[in-house]
Amino acid sequence: MVKKSQQPGADAAASAPSPATLAAAQAAARNTDSGPAQSAPPEAALSDLPTQKAAATQALAAAQPHNAAKAAEHEGLASDGAPMGQSVEPPIPAAGASTLSELNLNAKAGEAAAAGQDPLSQPLQRTRVDATGQRLTTNQGVPVADNQNSLKAGARGPVLLEDFILREKITHFDHERIPERIVHARGSGAHGFFECYEPLHSLTMAAPFQEAGKVTPVFVRFSTVAGERGSKDTARDVRGFAVKFYTDEGNWDLVGNNMPVFFIQDAMKFPDLVHAVKPEPHHGMPQAASAHDTFWDFVGLMPESTHMLMWAMSDRALPRSYRTMQGFGVHTFRLVNAQGESRFVKFHWQPRLGTHSLVWDEAVKISGADPDYHRRDLWEAIEAGEYPEWELGLQVFTEEEAQAFSFDVLDATKIVPEELVPVQVVGRLVLNRNPDNFFAETEQVAFCAAHVIRGIDFSNDPLLAGRIHSYVDTQISRLGGPNFHEIPINAPVAPVHNNQRDGMHRQAIHRGRVAYEPNSLAGGCPFQAGAAQGFMSVRSRQEAQESRDKVRIKPEKFADHYTQARLFFDSQSPVEQAHIAAAFRFELSKVTVPAVRERVVASLRNVSEELAAQVAAGLGMPLPAALPRALPTPAEPEVRHSSALSLMARPGEGGIRTRKIALLVADGVDGASLQALVGKLFEAGAVPRLVGPRLGAFATADGLTLQADATLENSPGFLFDALVLPDGADGVAALSRAGQTLEFVKDQFRHCKPILMLGASHALATLADLPPTLPDGEPDPGLLIGDVADLDALADAFMTAIARHRHFERDQDPPAI
Repeated sequence: MVKKSQQPGADAAASAPSPATLAAAQAAARNTDSGPAQSAPPEAALSDLPTQKAAATQALAAAQPHNAAKAAEHEGLASDGAPMGQSVEPPIPAAGASTLSELNLNAKAGEAAAAGQDPLSQPLQRTRVDATGQRLTTNQGVPVADNQNSLKAGARGPVLLEDFILREKITHFDHERIPERIVHARGSGAHGFFECYEPLHSLTMAAPFQEAGKVTPVFVRFSTVAGERGSKDTARDVRGFAVKFYTDEGNWDLVGNNMPVFFIQDAMKFPDLVHAVKPEPHHGMPQAASAHDTFWDFVGLMPESTHMLMWAMSDRALPRSYRTMQGFGVHTFRLVNAQGESRFVKFHWQPRLGTHSLVWDEAVKISGADPDYHRRDLWEAIEAGEYPEWELGLQVFTEEEAQAFSFDVLDATKIVPEELVPVQVVGRLVLNRNPDNFFAETEQVAFCAAHVIRGIDFSNDPLLAGRIHSYVDTQISRLGGPNFHEIPINAPVAPVHNNQRDGMHRQAIHRGRVAYEPNSLAGGCPFQAGAAQGFMSVRSRQEAQESRDKVRIKPEKFADHYTQARLFFDSQSPVEQAHIAAAFRFELSKVTVPAVRERVVASLRNVSEELAAQVAAGLGMPLPAALPRALPTPAEPEVRHSSALSLMARPGEGGIRTRKIALLVADGVDGASLQALVGKLFEAGAVPRLVGPRLGAFATADGLTLQADATLENSPGFLFDALVLPDGADGVAALSRAGQTLEFVKDQFRHCKPILMLGASHALATLADLPPTLPDGEPDPGLLIGDVADLDALADAFMTAIARHRHFERDQDPPAI
């Protein structure tokens, strides 16, 4: 180490410098853009701190006139090993300071750093935050008075741009994941088209609905909500159902879910909801699941979530495939015609294959055997030419009708029952092309609730208002800048002409020098389209006229949290109700805080006493008192039972197309009957597969050779829609020696799927302990037993049984086997 430099003034000359010299030195020490040719006399450093710093800095620099270690960097000049670098202790602390004002302390800046201090190497205590006993604030430390409501122009008016609290909260939330989507991260997409059945001129100017047979290209993305990109397809979760219409008047994104309601009523609460349902932040568990403390703690304190909880705990949260689930726009939107007349609308997607679901045990097992189950199903169906299809339905009603409803149509936790406003079918959606590249298309596609076209407009739904802002903001972060609309999958088919320029990843090369409007140097172009051709918001929104005061409040009808939850539960079949109770039991059994459990069960008493009692019994807890209601006497509901809310009400077009059927095979089975069944099933549109103890050829009892293309190991029973057990004593004996065979049979039976047992295979049913009849003693219509001599009749009966999807008559909790 170089020896410590001398203190300023140690070699002071005998004669003091003149006042002018001192003044010059002091003045020079205060400059930041130039300095004297020579250092100040040492005595000058005694005068004030800036001059002391200048002198000390000069002394510090002078102590190292050259790099003494430089020679050692070269071959032949180096000693053994690299030498220690030079360092000099500063004469005074100020010599190394960024600023002399560091001695001016305040509550924010704090004290100057101690010598050699590195706070980042200190224990994490320095950055830990504990909010116990503290007020909620913005990121600027401003206390938040109301964290439940957006700022609106009247209780039912539009959300205001000046709501900086909402904007800060949503904007921060939008940027919490890079580059993965915060929600809906795991998705599957496909190209297709929408075809309009009849023109809807009286309702809307929207381009897709202007003539019969008009075809609009679309891209659709399905997704789970809570899980990350690498999570499983079959989690109990809401499913996203987002449709991008590439219309000839611009892109329209109908961004919805497979459930028509949501957990919250105001966008202010969306970050809270997602933070609660995501993996708990202290240990990052559980992934893609809601069965944990923080989620149930949140929803137990948000009674408006109750209706959505009924849907999320129902079989709707376990769709059989994307192809067999409904889609909804969730919010109330507006249709606007050429005369400027506006009506409210709810959007419905109805699958032509019907609405069907998995059962919980099946979903759990599938997630382990094939976490890409839904993605694979969609891809394989399209590749096979079995194009998924939905019909678009509209519920259209006037503002006057809406005002008379017992509920508020601006409340996203409410539906409009179909008995109150029937669904009008107006067109069909067909998905007929898989993406060429998953990342370029499915991952980069950017949906936005704000993307609407002429003829479509918004309501004052406060949850929708937040989505209008949030989606664009999220895509800017996720896709690297403001030009995400130029990524090919997002680009409209309509030409784009505006004055937006530059930004990251800009693709368009604009001609000319004009990027403003109005202008004359480009002939006024691009010019505004005007009301006759351009998008215009509805001039008057009647529901916003009640009050123009700026308020953070909800309308009174929003406080009815239980009527529609009760409607949903009461409209389910007994099997579906049992599944809802089982789902609550499972989810709440994962909660570790008893008080959270009790609160949720107390809330369920306001929906159904029977449901609450079943859940409480399943959790081994006494039935708590019902939670107090925010609205003690809600309005009398128009509809108390809606059959349309049951999955069973939408069986679809029937048939067995795309159903996967397992036919077990081993050496010694009867080959002719299996070959005949494969032909009949394939001809009917099913996907039969021969499943053996191994892959490859098997010799049958009748001299044939059958090739198994799947195994009991890689394709377990729960991946199939139905099962055929073969005839042939030797083959059945070989299958009975494989432990997976009985698991295969039991899973098919437990999941209420059709099973055809031919001849000798009845022995497998005995080994698996399959009950010969239903619990009530009646024959099981999904369990067919017969001889190969009656194969034609058995095949027809089997296909009829498959068309029912499941035979819930045998459903038991706990399962019989």
